[in-house]
Amino acid sequence: MRDDYQQLVDEITAVLRAPATLENRDFALIAFGAQDSEDSDGTAEPALDPVRTRSILQRRSTAAVRAWFEAFGIARAQAPLRIPPDPAAGVFMGRICLPVRHRGVVHGYVWLLDDGHLADLELGGPAGARDPRLVRAMETADRIGALLAAEARAGEELGELLRDALTGPPAGRDTARSGLRSALRGAADGPLALVAVVPWTPGTGEDADHPGLPHLPGIVAACALLGDAAAGMSGSPGAAGAPGAGLAALVRLRAASALDPARATAEQLLRSPRATAAGRGPGRPAPGAAAGISAPRRGLEDLPAAWQEALAAARAAHADTHLGPVAEWSAIGPYRLLAALPALPPDAAVRPLLEPAHAELARTAETFLDCAGQAGRTAQRLGIHRQTLYYRLSRVRQLTGLDLDAGEDRLLLHMTLKAARLGPPGH
Repeated sequence: MRDDYQQLVDEITAVLRAPATLENRDFALIAFGAQDSEDSDGTAEPALDPVRTRSILQRRSTAAVRAWFEAFGIARAQAPLRIPPDPAAGVFMGRICLPVRHRGVVHGYVWLLDDGHLADLELGGPAGARDPRLVRAMETADRIGALLAAEARAGEELGELLRDALTGPPAGRDTARSGLRSALRGAADGPLALVAVVPWTPGTGEDADHPGLPHLPGIVAACALLGDAAAGMSGSPGAAGAPGAGLAALVRLRAASALDPARATAEQLLRSPRATAAGRGPGRPAPGAAAGISAPRRGLEDLPAAWQEALAAARAAHADTHLGPVAEWSAIGPYRLLAALPALPPDAAVRPLLEPAHAELARTAETFLDCAGQAGRTAQRLGIHRQTLYYRLSRVRQLTGLDLDAGEDRLLLHMTLKAARLGPPGH
């Protein structure tokens, strides 16, 4: 369908003689029309608007830009809107927004830079009095809307099959895998990887018709999961108030040894408004938003295990900033084992060290063990004098009764501290 979108965007660009950009409901770039480097008289055009440039280069607008445009009511618009420039918001050129709708539901937006070329374009008044160029452009936008709606329906059906294959009852998983295999054709044979993104906000209110399933080139199927099926992060509720709301995305790889496409997809998903809905900074993942990537798979038989790997990696990315915000299952070390264990209370000997009053001692002990007991490396990493380190370690011994020169005691302390950082599933 991508070629179809490009052709339709090129039609709008030709009709209105202005470069058009098509984005989906979540402001992810789908296609864009060419921008001439010169005017007809041979003079150079002004530089591209930086918002449009970023959208083209990074294939997504920032959260701040999205919020600014949505404040003009574009999600509810039934007709084209003219939006003025606002340099304070980083929007140096005005826009004309053509809402892309199908059966009353907005599926995306066509954007035109309002740099003076479109000043005579009549947006208001009865439809019959509207500029015929705009009428043609809106007819093309309606065709785009029908395509986006069809793609969304197909994506939802694939998502339902993926959800059943991951978390459905055993009797239904074979049926779901068979349906996926038939729908995905050759892509079902792999190589594939699962990406878990938690939290992921499902559609609510005006977004209820938009489950928020992403449309990125590498994703062959995606589904939102709620509750225990998506447990694994710090209990960050989505906007719908469902603890553990998360996204599963099945990503096609170029080779079984290369997870780069999955990592690129995970990074793009973390920039989505769906992943950054709560407490985000502009264009940055929200606190607690993280992604995990499973080991590569051939075929669809091992999807439930791959989902558990992806979730464990996401939990580790959330727990350990050195790993996140995107972590691969193969790179999370001891968290592979800890994530598979049932929730258990911390060991009695280590429990006093986990009290908030001793957070600095716990961090010191964990860093010391991460550094294989090398005092010099530990002191350097913590930015403290070696004598300060020795004093803190002596306090750790007093609190826990553990001998940091004994291998088993060190193992017990290290694993307990890592497990406490990871937290129980769904916590």
